[in-house]
Amino acid sequence: MFVKQSDGNYKTLLAGIKQKTLAHGEKTLMSEFLLEKGSVVPTHKHPNEQIGYLIKGKMILKVEDKEYEVEAGDSWCIEGNVEHSAKALEDSAAVEVFSPPRKDYLE
Repeated sequence: MFVKQSDGNYKTLLAGIKQKTLAHGEKTLMSEFLLEKGSVVPTHKHPNEQIGYLIKGKMILKVEDKEYEVEAGDSWCIEGNVEHSAKALEDSAAVEVFSPPRKDYLE
């Protein structure tokens, strides 16, 4: 699969948070997230392992009981079924890879 860059195809997940599926295969899915300053991804968990990279901005990433101040260039890996949340401290952009692919991001 090859996907050309485009400014469209974002869907709003939550207030101030947009997601776009970039590419996917049988075992992985890559998404781009745009987070407006002050937006919050509430605490949640899913069976998918998730690896991320912050392209720009700054945010707080909470994984279980530990908080991380994430800046552009930082990356993370969250195992499946682990509670996590995020808060954008600045307008931010991140890319995350999910394994197995998130079915809700294929719709």
